[in-house]
Amino acid sequence: MIHLKSQEEIEILRENNQLVSLTLAEVGRHVRPGVSTLELDRIAEEFIRDHGAEPSFLGYSGYPNTLCTSINEVVVHGIPSAKAILREGDILSVDCGTFMKGFCGDSAYTFAVGEIAPEVAELLRVTKEALYKGVAQAVAGHRIGDIGNAVQEHAESYGYGVVREMVGHGLGRRMHEEPEVPNYGARGRGPLLKKGMVLCIEPMITMGSRYVVFDRDGWGVRAKDGKPAAHFEFAVAITADGPDVLTDFGVIEKALNS
Repeated sequence: MIHLKSQEEIEILRENNQLVSLTLAEVGRHVRPGVSTLELDRIAEEFIRDHGAEPSFLGYSGYPNTLCTSINEVVVHGIPSAKAILREGDILSVDCGTFMKGFCGDSAYTFAVGEIAPEVAELLRVTKEALYKGVAQAVAGHRIGDIGNAVQEHAESYGYGVVREMVGHGLGRRMHEEPEVPNYGARGRGPLLKKGMVLCIEPMITMGSRYVVFDRDGWGVRAKDGKPAAHFEFAVAITADGPDVLTDFGVIEKALNS
């Protein structure tokens, strides 16, 4: 069942997602060569709790940490580790969630670790563009397929792969609600978008083949061909006036440029 949110509920969701953005900004300040992903996880958990929320990933279906930290070819759900030390030229997808006042926040951002190769920087740029193109379709009266089609067309026009196995989702009192929001599809297909829906739109794009393999830990998902992957995620409310983005990448990018 798809749960439509009141404006009051959307404002609580905004508060959660703003906190996720601030947490990602704080993490981003510490992304550099020599830092472990477990240290980034500690920073995020402390920041979230200091701001009156709980990490929603921690304990979710047995997940052991606050963040998902996915390096290079790992698309999503990489588990933080003291042994996972960032190196110059890596890229790091950080996915983060909060729970506060009965609702969830959920967003992801892919960071460059030091100087990255131009072709990898291009992957990040195009993946972020694909996110914005998907968000532009998040309009009442459109359909879920319009979002996925916009993401897919943009990514594939650059020869990139669009992961099929992992998708976006509804967001509310639970982190994963209906409907699913694939990053591929046909225009005019899928559930109708209605005022009050809140969706997580999250392109997961690979530099090469779209095919993935699953790690033995049951969580990590990585590009089968070993090429880099990027992941960006917004929480978006559907309103009568168009998409209302509840996430704020601006605070992340300001932190990175400071």
